[in-house]
Amino acid sequence: MSLDWFMTIITNNWPMLLRGAWMTLVISTLGTIIGALIGLIIGVINTIPKVQQRGQKTFLMIVNGILRVYIEFFRGTPMIVQAIVVYYGTPLIMQWLKATIGTDFGFSGDMHPTFAGILVVSLNTGAYMAEIVRGGIIGVDKGQFEAARAMGMNHWTTMTTVVLPQVLRNILPATGNQYIMNIKDTSVLNVIAVTELFFQTKTIAGANFRYFESFFIACIIYLIMTITATQVLRYFERRLEGTANYQMLDEAGIMRPKSRE
Repeated sequence: MSLDWFMTIITNNWPMLLRGAWMTLVISTLGTIIGALIGLIIGVINTIPKVQQRGQKTFLMIVNGILRVYIEFFRGTPMIVQAIVVYYGTPLIMQWLKATIGTDFGFSGDMHPTFAGILVVSLNTGAYMAEIVRGGIIGVDKGQFEAARAMGMNHWTTMTTVVLPQVLRNILPATGNQYIMNIKDTSVLNVIAVTELFFQTKTIAGANFRYFESFFIACIIYLIMTITATQVLRYFERRLEGTANYQMLDEAGIMRPKSRE
């Protein structure tokens, strides 16, 4: 091992490393955002109060059953397996549909590896975020639900105006943790030829046969990305907490500072 090799690899291959890091950030960021939206929708659906009408009750049970299968599948299987199943399995499913019902709905199932990678990360993140959101909604005091119903609010209005603003603030740390995990877990997408950082590093190492040096550089790049993302997320968490001081009116109506205890 020589330090000269580290500099040589960086000097000769920095464009590939930069493209790989950029692809990793794009896939993990889009996957986290889309997955958070999926989880938010599923979390709201899973907390809909039980209805009395038989038709609506049956429909809600079917929807919740489908969502539960989705959550258990993506939480219970490795992302590397999900990537292979989605990328190679979707064309087979569309071929089967065309042979069975005579149409593939205008979609052959062939996907660009990058699109497939974003799809897999989004679906995987959505499954985890659904449980995080559901836990956040359940954690809100029941009295707030009762007060909203007493004011004539339906479930959707209660969620959007009362519950979700609190939930989004409470689940931000968990969402940030999921984003950090996605930055690292995108490395498994190399099995479907997504040109993220691990794929690019493997290509570089295969060309120069310096596997330790190449992947150690990749390790440092991953560390820089995760530490930077952590600091940015902590900044937003502090902003949501508000300022350390707030203003109060005294008996004379004069603003005076009051430190938060």
